[in-house]
Amino acid sequence: MTTVENEKARDEKPAYKYIGADRRRVEDPRLLVGRGGFIADIKMPGLLHAAILRSPVPHARIASIDTSAALEIPGVVAVLTGEDVKAHMNPCMNFGPPTIAQYPIAVDTVRYVGEAVAAVVAENRYIAEDGVEALVVEFEELPAVTDPKAALEPGSPVLHDAHGSNLGYERTFEFGDITAALGRADLVIEETLHWGRSAGMPMETSGAIARPGINGVLEIYCNSLNFSYLQFLLAAALQIPSNKLKMQPVPAGGSFGSKFTAHKVPTLAAFLALRTGRPVSYVEDRLDHLMNSDHHGSDRYYEAKMGFTSEGLITGLDIDVVDDYGAYLQFGVGTHGNAFSQAVGPYRFRDLKYRLRAALTNKCQQGAYRGFGSEVHNWVLERLIDSAAAKLDLPPEEIRRRNFILPEEFPYKIPGGNVYDSGNYPGVLDKALSMIDLEHWRKEKVRLREEEGRHIGIGVATTQERSVFSSTEFWFWFDEPAFPITSSPESATITIDPTGAFQLLLHCQAMWGNSPETVSTTIVAEEFGVEPETVNVSYADTSRALPGTGPGGSRFTVMVAGAVRGAARKLKKKLIDIAAHTLEVDPEDLELVDARVQVKGAPERGLGIPELAASAYFFALNLPPGMQSGLEESHTYDHPYTTLPSADRTDLGVFYPIMGHACHIVVVEVDPDTGQVSFLDYVAVHDAGTVVNPRSLGGHVTGGAAQGLGSTLYEELAYDADGQFKSSTFMDYLVPTANEVPPFRIGHVETPSPYTEYGIKGGGEGGRMVTPSAVSAAIDDALREYGMRVRELPVKPSRIVETVQRARAE
Repeated sequence: MTTVENEKARDEKPAYKYIGADRRRVEDPRLLVGRGGFIADIKMPGLLHAAILRSPVPHARIASIDTSAALEIPGVVAVLTGEDVKAHMNPCMNFGPPTIAQYPIAVDTVRYVGEAVAAVVAENRYIAEDGVEALVVEFEELPAVTDPKAALEPGSPVLHDAHGSNLGYERTFEFGDITAALGRADLVIEETLHWGRSAGMPMETSGAIARPGINGVLEIYCNSLNFSYLQFLLAAALQIPSNKLKMQPVPAGGSFGSKFTAHKVPTLAAFLALRTGRPVSYVEDRLDHLMNSDHHGSDRYYEAKMGFTSEGLITGLDIDVVDDYGAYLQFGVGTHGNAFSQAVGPYRFRDLKYRLRAALTNKCQQGAYRGFGSEVHNWVLERLIDSAAAKLDLPPEEIRRRNFILPEEFPYKIPGGNVYDSGNYPGVLDKALSMIDLEHWRKEKVRLREEEGRHIGIGVATTQERSVFSSTEFWFWFDEPAFPITSSPESATITIDPTGAFQLLLHCQAMWGNSPETVSTTIVAEEFGVEPETVNVSYADTSRALPGTGPGGSRFTVMVAGAVRGAARKLKKKLIDIAAHTLEVDPEDLELVDARVQVKGAPERGLGIPELAASAYFFALNLPPGMQSGLEESHTYDHPYTTLPSADRTDLGVFYPIMGHACHIVVVEVDPDTGQVSFLDYVAVHDAGTVVNPRSLGGHVTGGAAQGLGSTLYEELAYDADGQFKSSTFMDYLVPTANEVPPFRIGHVETPSPYTEYGIKGGGEGGRMVTPSAVSAAIDDALREYGMRVRELPVKPSRIVETVQRARAE
């Protein structure tokens, strides 16, 4: 489906043997033969299974729950309700206001359709589901609020009495003088835009198995992410000491953000295990995953203004956004921190105003989805720039080129304080243009319209992909943050055994499709000259784990590369010191080449890693004085470049500086009578710094772009005006299939980061950061004669047809 072209940066670049080579993923063999070891594959003696009763109403007090019939069913072991969780645990982890508390089962009040009302634990899942059917619940319905703007109006029904309103957060940031910036503009574009709610839909849902163990230790096997980083918060919710909770990593069958700190499932499984005293498995079914998850994506309403000179230069940007967070605020407003990290996009302007209101409504809570809010801001920026290009009669590529930050301006500090590390935005655009004959398509657009009545459109988008977050992003929104955390590290341990074979231990849950083993073994191979496939990779549970944050925010390749290289440097020094002592030469005269330490300029004098390993383990008297036996080193790699925000928040600090970039150019055909969109060509060029494995990065771009198409054209987590959920199956929530996804042609431009090991940047969120912008522009272009303007996603066929018919009738 995908073709790939690669272009190196003009600057001199080190010659790597393994980094940059197109290699098959080392994870694939076991996955392809069904030996992935996913959560549903785990069996253990005495294992119970849980099923959930979900609320059928959006807002109600739970008057009573009759569990008697369920408990009489043979095989039902227990029924747990909100009263039980309130009596025996604390609220779930929460990065929002403490007045908006959440439990894994609703306490007293349900606040959206699908919220957990009770859990039935039984000998198998079938019996548990029968138990759910037997529960009798009396609800006292309350008024529901589904419009986020209406939710903020006085007199609106309040979701959380303790919080006192439906405003979860509000703040306005201004950098520069937006009034003056718009005042000196020759053209001010004003848009009302809505990015609709969608979510990552991996093949595997979230799941966990919790088992009370010996010595009072509770074990949780789960496919959630980041648990070694946040394990203490789960322990606090469960009211147990953190050293009595051991979390075991389990491979995840995809995530796309849906398992990023997915906390409700492991917390609930653990609570049920503690109450029953037996192992309990809870794996979401698809209905759970759609209705009652941790991962609904952004749902934002924008009033946006952007000023331009008559030459198309941007003068400033004014954003006023209301974000529908649903019933809870589990991650605070972090999705807007992502937007802030690249608030100006790849463009050179200095005046910015950003007002945010986080609204609470009777819907499932927001969580993480690929892009985590930055893809939404990209779309808003590109919508405004496309509108200006049309009004100024400028080609879309030209207005962008005139505003680009130039290569010689990096590192570049944007309004707000974040820094872009490096980039060549004109080079990426030129690469994309070289891969697609834009003039040909523009002529074809005219010819096909005149001769065949077909509607062809071309869309161009140039956007950022921030990567490698600093944890200051989580709290710079507040003048007095409750927990001003500044560390988000990654760790690795490399062991060479007595025969010279390599073991690599990673210290976070990273097995979710982002090729952690391919990346990390590539780094080991590059450092020691061994084949990547010979390195064995394992994952630490939390009882052994060094600091690790895990994937998310396009960070893991950069961070694990730093951790592995740090451990490798320590281990290489020890190998060289052993060889120097044995060969009686100065360590400075030695080098490690192709798994062998040898004398520079005299490679025949040297020792292979197996020989050195044997000495390290079995011949202590032959080691340098004071050296300990064995070959194992660990390294914890902290953020490569970050700074604190200023006390008055006029500068938010450097918190997301490893900045990727992309240009997508798409050609579509739109049927004005059916609203159907088909793809004629699609080029995607990305700059993720030094490319570790083009095959894996191409997969990220392809998968991300496919998901971007879903968000643009098909996918919608819809609620009606009464709060009823309308997208509870894949017949209603439309995920694009291979039939709808075009054959992307992918190119790479490399501008290495000056701050990271090897110059790597993140690329995990790939195409989704760009695709909605490019496709929206192409639809507008195809139907420009009808006044088509994409202002809301997804772009439904009915809206396209309605726009065309209205124009035809005028």
